[in-house]
Amino acid sequence: MVAEAVSNEKGVDREVIFEAMEEALATATKKRFEEMANIRVSIDRSTGEYETFRWWEVVADDVLAELGTQFTTEEAKEKESKLSVGDIYQEQVENEAFGRIAAQLAKQVIVQRVRDAERELVINRYRHRIGDLINGTVKKVTRDHIIVDFGDNAEGLLPREELVGREIFRVNDRTRTILTGIRDDSRGPQLMVSRISPEMLIQLFRIEVPEIAEGVIEIKGAARDPGQRAKIAVKSKDARIDPVGACVGMRGARVQAVSGDLDDERVDIVLWDDNPAQLVINAMSPAEVGSIVVDEDAHSMDVAVESDNLAQAIGKGGQNVRLASELTGWNINVMTLEDAEEKQLQEASDVVESLMRGLDIDEDVAIVLVEEGFTSLEEVAYVPLEEMSAIEGFDEGIAEELRSRAKDALLTMALVSEEQLTNTPPAEDLLNMEGMDQDLAYKLAAIKIVTMEDLAEQAVDDILELEGVDEERAAALIMTARAPWFEGDSN
Repeated sequence: MVAEAVSNEKGVDREVIFEAMEEALATATKKRFEEMANIRVSIDRSTGEYETFRWWEVVADDVLAELGTQFTTEEAKEKESKLSVGDIYQEQVENEAFGRIAAQLAKQVIVQRVRDAERELVINRYRHRIGDLINGTVKKVTRDHIIVDFGDNAEGLLPREELVGREIFRVNDRTRTILTGIRDDSRGPQLMVSRISPEMLIQLFRIEVPEIAEGVIEIKGAARDPGQRAKIAVKSKDARIDPVGACVGMRGARVQAVSGDLDDERVDIVLWDDNPAQLVINAMSPAEVGSIVVDEDAHSMDVAVESDNLAQAIGKGGQNVRLASELTGWNINVMTLEDAEEKQLQEASDVVESLMRGLDIDEDVAIVLVEEGFTSLEEVAYVPLEEMSAIEGFDEGIAEELRSRAKDALLTMALVSEEQLTNTPPAEDLLNMEGMDQDLAYKLAAIKIVTMEDLAEQAVDDILELEGVDEERAAALIMTARAPWFEGDSN
């Protein structure tokens, strides 16, 4: 009856209560024995009657058996002839009366088991809600964190570094938080919550803007500098609905409601675009972009603005460009239009010189190629013939010749690069090693044995192929190279 009552009151499985009582009785029974003892108590779930058993594990004769908890096979045979290693032998012992000591132990065990079970129920209830917005009440405020009560025995840990701006909370204050994860510690699983997560901003807009909740407007991303500024990118699935206007609301009511919940954090609403360049232009708002150059290989963009607009584009402490970069996923370099033009001229000049040198052409031809969009020898070598011959002033013969020169130049560059790799000079320690001469050191370097360490890792057969090296000399050189290994061991 007691087990049933506690189970109903705490919402914990009745079996947990019975197991706690069995554990308490077993612990109390162990105190009767001077030696260690394995005790098992079994309570009849219907009548409440219980039986107590002491058990031993059977171990091999050559193993030192633990007194009171283990039997050797010889000792086990005296009890029961069929017992073998790994078996359990048990016998019933006198029940421990459920007196004051046993009751006290049972109380402690039950309380702890109930707490653990309650915590596990809470964790299971919230495990699938990571990333959700949860309303709660401040239960306790400490120097390092705030305990938020979500009701039904659920509590969240809100570290102070997860607070927005200069927020101050007092006991019984209402607050909203994002469940970021479940942390296991010595006190059991703990709900971890935050107010600075970008997901917090997304969930607040989901509450304030019905079109988002209905799926008409989609939030594509968010970036925050908590308590100061944030950017959120939105896209409409219905061409008739302006996603930015819907998120701003009448006279800014919706965005102000979100901002007010985040310590007046300023929120820029950005129109999402599938074109990365246009998306970056939108994300740089309120700064107006004059020109933009995309480098897909480096996954970066050079954004140019008017000189008097540069400070606004960068933002205080680089805040605007940093948030735009986080939102779009591109590295953004902000510069003035003059600097951008100068950089482009310099890059074009470098490309012109590279093409002149690689193709052995004059400057005028190289400039034409650059103006047509060619920026490397690879592009000249592998562009379709008809595309190059279509350039004004070119014909099929010129295009074919330029392609041939580009391929020859690339082949020459590859051979030079390979030769540089194979002609790596020997290291000083190899040159100065006892028994080594300069000629042999360079021969070793040619087969990529550059240092003493490289030589030490070789086998005799690996260097026998070199001219002037016999088996005896090869072994001596390798042992000399390995000498530092043994010096290290002796130390």
